[in-house]
Amino acid sequence: MDFNRIETKKLMRYLGAYPCVAILGPRQVGKTTLVKMLQSDVFPEAIYLDLESDEDSQKLSNAEQYFNQRQDKLIIIDEIQRNPGLFPLLRSVIDRKRTNGRFILLGSASPELLAQSSETLAGRIAYLEMHPLLFEEIKPHYSFDDLWLKGGFPNIFLQQDATLCFDMKVQFIQTYLERELPILGLSASPVVLKNLLKIVAHSQGQLVSYTDFSNALGVEINTIKRYLDYFENAFLIRRLQPFFANSKKRIVKSPKIFIRDTGIFHTLFNIENREDLDGFVGKGHSWESFVIQQVIGLLKPNISAYFYRTQDGSELDLVLVKGGEPVLGIEVKHSNAPKITKGTTVASQDLGNIPVLAVTHSVSEDYSHNELVTITAFDRLQFHLMQHKLIEI
Repeated sequence: MDFNRIETKKLMRYLGAYPCVAILGPRQVGKTTLVKMLQSDVFPEAIYLDLESDEDSQKLSNAEQYFNQRQDKLIIIDEIQRNPGLFPLLRSVIDRKRTNGRFILLGSASPELLAQSSETLAGRIAYLEMHPLLFEEIKPHYSFDDLWLKGGFPNIFLQQDATLCFDMKVQFIQTYLERELPILGLSASPVVLKNLLKIVAHSQGQLVSYTDFSNALGVEINTIKRYLDYFENAFLIRRLQPFFANSKKRIVKSPKIFIRDTGIFHTLFNIENREDLDGFVGKGHSWESFVIQQVIGLLKPNISAYFYRTQDGSELDLVLVKGGEPVLGIEVKHSNAPKITKGTTVASQDLGNIPVLAVTHSVSEDYSHNELVTITAFDRLQFHLMQHKLIEI
């Protein structure tokens, strides 16, 4: 099944405005499928090159000549992180003929890890992050519970055999640790990296303690931070930063840490099916991270996501910020009879009386907890985000 990926419209818009567009995201997230559909439907004369292919890599042995001879064609380069040396050349080629929509680059490393591109292609390149599947992309054919359990990597998600689905995620993790991260420049024992990833999983949705991570692994703190930087820049984890309000309250300054994809998170706990998930002690943290990932994957580029927590217990799981000002708070509750603490309301007041959505699994109808907090269900969250003009579909 081909999913209607939300990034398609944005990609077309960027191609009309920039000579080069980079689609970044983890392996197997659907980047190649997206551009090949585009090649088939919109740009039939586009050239696709895969840098994992010896044949295609050889074509770029004299890359400048190759690009100059194909100035009028859209050139798609997959696995660009395998040859970051192409970036300075791309700048020269683009400047020689400044036409929008000349190159699409696909990679499984963030702009920070592909630092050369941001330095040499500034003003010539747009970055588009491709997230694992979002609920908006799979409904009405599948439920969000399927997405929460399996995770959002398309080939894994579509696998109906639960055991094989689980095995595919085990292989995904192993491949990333043993093959992908070394390609991106991380030289470390896969055993140590897997143990670190498991420690992150046990800290899902909690404040990062680099000291605890260091003590658990017997690895220096700076090394732990470097490993986590690679995890984050390879789209495996997210460190959600705290929002600092202009108040005299003591604000928590450590980030919260998540494994981005709940399917990968569940695999690290050997959760294979819904029965396993229902009995999982970390179910609440899993649900919180699922909702947060689903929201962040939909946000407009000018909206930033943070969390808010003070030392006295006021807290919001997610604070959406525009132009430096908080506009919406989100508190995630799996229960359909959520207990909203005073700290949620106080957090809203700290941030300027912003509205707060308490997002449950499937409460039957929206209702007001008080003048600031509205109880809703996950499948109605998109409607509220659109009402606040925070997302684009």
